[in-house]
Amino acid sequence: MGDDLTVEVREAGAADVETATGLFLGYLDFYGVPAARDPQGAREFLARRIGKGESLVLLADVPGAGTVGFAQVYRAFSSLTLGTAWILNDLYVAPSGRRTGAGRALLREVLRRAREEGVTGVQLETAYDNRVAQGLYESEGFVREEFHVYFHDFGRS
Repeated sequence: MGDDLTVEVREAGAADVETATGLFLGYLDFYGVPAARDPQGAREFLARRIGKGESLVLLADVPGAGTVGFAQVYRAFSSLTLGTAWILNDLYVAPSGRRTGAGRALLREVLRRAREEGVTGVQLETAYDNRVAQGLYESEGFVREEFHVYFHDFGRS
């Protein structure tokens, strides 16, 4: 595994939308989301989140490989903790950046910023069969909750 000290993590701004969109499309494709077939829609979605400050988007740069990963965090309120929590909604590393430490560096930066901002915790979800991601999250202190996640789909794409 790579050493995350060689990975630079930075916050994405308007100038990074194209780069972030390429990674976002890879993420959507990884999860089989039809939006991956609509690059312009995905770009507009991401540009709005970044432009309005509605999400925190981080990018991971690896020397010699370029920008290989991204994370997107949404701020939320937690009734159970009476505070602010973060939802790490998206974390993705392109195949060319895997095993470089980019995923771990992104995750650690999210946690660092969350602590700095005084949030009560960081929540995330991943696929049941995504064992690599589960191993990463658990190695960084995430604990599997005993809650069931439900979703009511209104059929919008």
